[in-house]
Amino acid sequence: QVQLVESGGGLVQAGGSLRLSCAASGRTFSSTAMGWFRQAPGKEREFVAAITRSGGNTYYTDSVKGRFTIARDKAKNTVYLQMNSLKPEDTAVYYCAAAGIVSYRTQDYNYWGQGTQVTVSD
Repeated sequence: QVQLVESGGGLVQAGGSLRLSCAASGRTFSSTAMGWFRQAPGKEREFVAAITRSGGNTYYTDSVKGRFTIARDKAKNTVYLQMNSLKPEDTAVYYCAAAGIVSYRTQDYNYWGQGTQVTVSD
């Protein structure tokens, strides 16, 4: 079992920044790949970013490349999503998730956090 708790969401103006955190407990954190997903109202949950178990490789959806950065701190059992140059279309509930292997597919992730709201105003 892995328990995930997100934090760091909020309201920000376009062009601003936020850093999301996801604290993991339970199963050994270093044995799981981690991902961030988001879901806007009326839309399906979509992949945002992922990081391998070692932290050596990261992956992003095209719309956030160059603006978002995923990172993990093994000592703190935490994964982060640094979001810069935010746009109104980034508004969504953001979820972190854990999987045995890095993936962009929601069905490959076994554990999910409760989500944190990110709202970007014009």
